[in-house]
Amino acid sequence: MCRSSALILALLQGQAFAHTFIWGVFVNGVDQGSFKGIRIPAYNGAPGQGGYNNSPVKNLTSIDLRCNVMGDVQAADTIKVAPGDNLTFDWHHDKRSTTDDVIADSHHGPSLVYISPDPPTENSFVKLWHSGLYEESTFPNPGKWSTTSDIAKNQGSMNVRIPKGLKAGHYIIRAEMIGLHEGEVSFEVNPIRGAQFYPNCVQIEVTGDGDVELPEGVSFPGAYSYEDPGVVYDVYCSTNTKTTKSTSCITTYPIPGPTVWSGAYAETTQVPLAQVTGVTTHPDWSTWIKKSAVTSATYTNKKSLTIVGSQAYTASWSTTYQTPAPNTKVGHW
Repeated sequence: MCRSSALILALLQGQAFAHTFIWGVFVNGVDQGSFKGIRIPAYNGAPGQGGYNNSPVKNLTSIDLRCNVMGDVQAADTIKVAPGDNLTFDWHHDKRSTTDDVIADSHHGPSLVYISPDPPTENSFVKLWHSGLYEESTFPNPGKWSTTSDIAKNQGSMNVRIPKGLKAGHYIIRAEMIGLHEGEVSFEVNPIRGAQFYPNCVQIEVTGDGDVELPEGVSFPGAYSYEDPGVVYDVYCSTNTKTTKSTSCITTYPIPGPTVWSGAYAETTQVPLAQVTGVTTHPDWSTWIKKSAVTSATYTNKKSLTIVGSQAYTASWSTTYQTPAPNTKVGHW
């Protein structure tokens, strides 16, 4: 890891929470520890001024669409898995608890999971799973969406299995939820609105003697377009909030991106989850990124904020695998 990346990682340690992202990963039902292996999105503003993780991403041409804001900064550890293992991503909003709302109840939309070798290359992301509008509306009853009726109703659990026979090596899992509550127009046409993308990446190492290699996939950015009917979509056609429907109102939903890889498991079921290990709430933060500048400050007693320094930031993805720096802090704090 280069010196600047190490500095930014040090600045980010201690960050967590706000818009939905992954707080933990269960492997076959066993929690690997809060924030282990997860590239946590950076805060977008100072404490006490409305800052939060996961902005979300709306610009489909931004590198942030790959693994969220500052997604090129590695987590300090990697989760070891084997082909066939069941991974449960534990998404949360405010705290790692079964009482957390996971994602706002207005943020209807699809959920998707991709896998790529680490580091990603051109067309390296392969889709393992997706779910969208899985029960159509019968007005006045709303349809059921993956984000709000499945993931949120199951305490934030999103499940996927490591493909059978997958070749050993280092990979990135790109899990994502998309909020369509402002998606009736594209961000390109109206930057105040547009679909909201919540991508989050997890570092894994696949073990074993498998020989299955991933096929050609898609790139991020590049996989989604403002012309995609699953990106610009009036989600209220499928809910009971729209009392009249125009002739252009579509109640079916085409999930964006490629089809699911034929080598992925056809079904992934929820497995019983053991107790959460690690922190379940977040500490105060003192580092954030805004307009491509990372700012650090001291922040005490939720009152005193003193700027320490700031440095320019540009995402810089390595083209070769970089071993994560040792982590000496439990849960990345």
